[in-house]
Amino acid sequence: MKQATITDQFVRHFGDAAKSWGINRTAAQSLALLYISGQPLCADEICQSLHVSRSNVSMALKELDSWGLIRLHHKPGNRRDYISAPDNIWQIMRIIAQERRRRELDSTLEILRGLLRETPAGEEDRRAQERLRNVSQLIERLAHVKLEA
Repeated sequence: MKQATITDQFVRHFGDAAKSWGINRTAAQSLALLYISGQPLCADEICQSLHVSRSNVSMALKELDSWGLIRLHHKPGNRRDYISAPDNIWQIMRIIAQERRRRELDSTLEILRGLLRETPAGEEDRRAQERLRNVSQLIERLAHVKLEA
């Protein structure tokens, strides 16, 4: 049995770890492969490296694009799109953290703000709002943490 290369091991682990960051496995593995390769790859090369279908890679690349984690490149004389990831791992992690904050914290804050604006119907609602005010203040602080390298 052939031993997995360092690249294969990293790509596999990154895919497993990224599930907890809100990124699906194929998208995370594609990102890891693009990062570690250090050069733009076409979708077919990603398919071959990850042993996944073209449609799976296409969906993964759309997800990575929506997160702002990839860039498209065109090579003269070649009709294929080539994709690259940022060269700086800190930039990748910063983008992931910012996107998670936008998708998760910001939507939670919006809901909390709405609940805090409501007129309490009774003592139970007043107590709930007071506790929600604490939650809101904590999330506000977290949302304003600078994500810089």
